[in-house]
Amino acid sequence: MYQKLLKNIQGRINSKDNKKGVEDGALSTNNTRGKHNSMTASANHVAGGNTKGGSGDATTESREDEKDEYSMSDLLTAEQSLREVQNGDERKALFMKKLKLCCIIFDFTVGELDQNAQLAKEMKRTYLLELVEYISQSKHWFSEDCVPVILEMIGNNLFRSLPPPVYDDFDPEEDEPNFDPSWPHLQFVYEFFHRFVMTADVKVIRRYIDKRFLLHMVDLFNSEDPRERDYLKMILHRIYGRCMPFRSFIRKAMNNILYPVIYLNVRHNGISELLEILGSIINGFALPLKEEHILFLRNVLIPMHKVCFLSQFHAQLAYCVTQFLQKDASLAAAVIGGMLRFWPTVSCQKELLYLNELEEVLELTLPPQLEKVIAPLFYRISSSICSNHFQVAERALFLWNNDIIATFTSDHRKRILPIIYPALQKNYSKHWNSTVSSLTLNIIRIFKEMDKELYEEVAKNYKNGRQTPTVVKQKRDSKWRTIEQMSSR
Repeated sequence: MYQKLLKNIQGRINSKDNKKGVEDGALSTNNTRGKHNSMTASANHVAGGNTKGGSGDATTESREDEKDEYSMSDLLTAEQSLREVQNGDERKALFMKKLKLCCIIFDFTVGELDQNAQLAKEMKRTYLLELVEYISQSKHWFSEDCVPVILEMIGNNLFRSLPPPVYDDFDPEEDEPNFDPSWPHLQFVYEFFHRFVMTADVKVIRRYIDKRFLLHMVDLFNSEDPRERDYLKMILHRIYGRCMPFRSFIRKAMNNILYPVIYLNVRHNGISELLEILGSIINGFALPLKEEHILFLRNVLIPMHKVCFLSQFHAQLAYCVTQFLQKDASLAAAVIGGMLRFWPTVSCQKELLYLNELEEVLELTLPPQLEKVIAPLFYRISSSICSNHFQVAERALFLWNNDIIATFTSDHRKRILPIIYPALQKNYSKHWNSTVSSLTLNIIRIFKEMDKELYEEVAKNYKNGRQTPTVVKQKRDSKWRTIEQMSSR
């Protein structure tokens, strides 16, 4: 009885499936094992085109245009060019169909592909190029109905898991960049995305691009391909400029990328591009600066100086800092204090970068702000003057070639000369590099010509307060005796 009931139910299901297949007009020529007849009929519906039944050719073509998913075999069928279609509705349908065909993803890491796969890959590239040309040259391409399909195509192609880094400590000056093998397709997708953001209606962009989409974009900045990061920089900056409601969210998303780099020492490939965007954003800040922007300077930009791979993005970071000072010069004391706090003591290359940036900052600093940090600033400069690394010493001495620094030094020579005199004297008498010694002599001459009496007074105080080698040896021996007594207890 139970088996008979199961057979009746199975028979009804089979009869319904057969009836549905006849109504759809689908001929199952290549049935896949394990699939129902209805699924096979819908899969072969687009490729056939010679469907017989009550629907007719017009119904078949309309269902082809409404198809949501395509396979690689659909790319093997050549489609009509968008320029050749005169009817507006037909051109729109063909445009959306080619967008859906471009949603098909190919694996470029596979060495050899069969002829059909290679042909389909080239056909997708041709369609992408045609889509870019179409939205660039046509004035009536935009339709709100196409936007979801456009964003789906962009998301399917771009939003992917990035491969693990090839280099643990990538150095752009020594290592070759890792180019993405799928760039032949990604390039035109990014170009299409860029044209879409520039030409589409702003209200429609705000309606369809959400925060998750923007987060996926920001995550792609970690790509090792510099070409991809350049496109992302242009597109994200364009979205930031056109869509005001997204601005605060984009800034926070970029900050969340920078925080692990600062405080967890995480390496990231797109820091320079993100800082370029931020530099342009800072340039557009309105005055007076908001508290949010000042906190960004103090909590993000200034601590960014301590990152171990600073050389890869220092130019962009220095530009962001100087943009803040051009907006509000009262922040100079905080910037200089932050730089002195994170000043490198081991890496001479980083110290050279700091000295270059320090000169740019001092040019934008007003005397009242500079007076707040005059003592720690010139103690640090004097330490760089007597550095054993000749490039660091030269760069520190070259600061006096700047008229602004020379003028400030002249106005506050009574405070500055006692700080830097020991370093100048040490360089002149003991430094191994002749160029550094000659530059030091020039600075000494400047101070003598500036105020001879002050210079002689400082030199006399330095000589009287200087400890003889015998005194230094006695103090050193006393310290060692104290250590020995402590260890013997």
